[in-house]
Amino acid sequence: MDHRKEYEAWCTDPGFDEHTRAELKALEGDEAEILDRFYRRLEFGTGGLRGVIGAGSNRMNIYTVRQATQGLADYICMQGGRERGVAIAFDSRNMSPEFAKEAALCLNANGIRVYLFESLRPTPELSFAVRYLGCMAGIVITASHNPREYNGYKVYWEDGAQITPPHDKNILAQVERVTDFSMVKTMKEEEAKEAGLLHMIVRELDDAYMEQLKAQSIHPEMAARGAKDIRVVYTPLHGTGNLPVRRVLGELGFTQVYVVREQELPDSDFPTVAYPNPEDEKAWTLALALAKEVDADLVLATDPDADRLGVYVKDAKTGEYVSFTGNMSGTLMADYILRERKETGTLPGEPVLVETIVTTDMVKAVAKAYGARVREVLTGFKYIGEQIKRMEEEGRGNFVFGMEESYGCLAGTYARDKDACVAVMMLCEAAAFYKLQGKTLWDVMQELYETYGWYREGLVSVTRKGMDGAKEIREGMRRLRELPPRKLGGSRVLALRDYQTGVRTDFVTGGTAATDLPVSDVLYFELEGDGWCCVRPSGTEPKIKYYYGVKGESEEDADRRLAVYSEEIPRTFDGFLCP
Repeated sequence: MDHRKEYEAWCTDPGFDEHTRAELKALEGDEAEILDRFYRRLEFGTGGLRGVIGAGSNRMNIYTVRQATQGLADYICMQGGRERGVAIAFDSRNMSPEFAKEAALCLNANGIRVYLFESLRPTPELSFAVRYLGCMAGIVITASHNPREYNGYKVYWEDGAQITPPHDKNILAQVERVTDFSMVKTMKEEEAKEAGLLHMIVRELDDAYMEQLKAQSIHPEMAARGAKDIRVVYTPLHGTGNLPVRRVLGELGFTQVYVVREQELPDSDFPTVAYPNPEDEKAWTLALALAKEVDADLVLATDPDADRLGVYVKDAKTGEYVSFTGNMSGTLMADYILRERKETGTLPGEPVLVETIVTTDMVKAVAKAYGARVREVLTGFKYIGEQIKRMEEEGRGNFVFGMEESYGCLAGTYARDKDACVAVMMLCEAAAFYKLQGKTLWDVMQELYETYGWYREGLVSVTRKGMDGAKEIREGMRRLRELPPRKLGGSRVLALRDYQTGVRTDFVTGGTAATDLPVSDVLYFELEGDGWCCVRPSGTEPKIKYYYGVKGESEEDADRRLAVYSEEIPRTFDGFLCP
């Protein structure tokens, strides 16, 4: 698109509000910023929108939100979903309430019923609400754990999961048809309510969601007995988790829950953190200080939309707090759920765990020990949610637990997206259960390593911003496909799975086979010695990500191998980005 022409149109068209036009006129002379805001239309990917807040076609604003919503509305009408309607939730970010309201009124103007939460809610509660209310679709306004200048727009379908084929491509096609803002419909809030199209969601749904969280508890009586001796420090990182997390823990008997005061209340500017992500070590400063003050057993943090959970656990031997990766906390929960459900006779027949291809292989060993099967899916929790629906439709397999390495997991099928609220509950219950046995979660994690092997994983993210950066990433992936390395991190590459072509190539035998997963711009290298490496562009940020994992014969061996991978793999892949 002609970025300069588009810029001038936004500056002069009275269809854009005065504030938007003033913001853009102030950029006159800053050609780099104008180019970045207008070199493309903000991409509606297979899950929705995500971008920096601001005026322009490549930014998150009320106009790009309306444009995307009009395309979604057109598709819902094509599917006969006007009466079933759409549920909408939003988080604590800048412009989240405004974007939610604009999406609702656009849908209403197209004759579609909307159920809108009156205040911020966790993303997993939106997933639950879609099915609870019998909606055709759902929208949540959130940029999850991205920096404060971002916001986003995620679309869910009637099963409560983020959109997957064929709906993702079909909705995208309708969004792309909305080529001009004059094609977008909207209406006034008062008119929408009078017409019976806009409904505010009441507390009844919060109560129903809470009951489903508590229903996942395996040993509620035992947890309550041990809960009084468990001290938990929790931070919602200025997001949506504060009320539901404290409520579920309180109702299960956890009375010693200490919330980080400075991060308790929602704040769109995230004043205490540069990056509101529990994966970021700097986000833990205040929580760890409070943990030492109160001698906490567990330190927990949820991201702004409360679908990811970060964990620190006290090592009773050293008195220090140890960080759990998403792989570690997920594996510990998987082991606890499988073992205790089997022990209590509540493990369903044909139990299935679902994990993404970049999640630890340790889960496979745990599942095998309890007679459960593991299904692998592409990166993105929507594919885990899709598997729940598939099992129900096929009548084969029963979902027990799903997890991804990036701090996301789900126990139960009440929702179809990752849920930090249920993860908090399960981890705290496990902590209480094991404390009655004289063990900490760190003790249990060490036992799991001793039993199943010393697994270690790593991730390196490389940022390439702007139009040139996106081109670098595309070219790097092309070069990797044309001439894939035969050695990574000192380990021989045994096979390559190219999920874009759908072909797995065995470099030892020369044979090929289908990958049996959807098409995606992902390369997965199988390495000797139970190692692996995966490279993929991020679907939500201007990054390319390198994932890798090892299995060592001992803790020292695993750490040594991971250190080699961490040094050599990024250097190898960066060479393809910058030849």
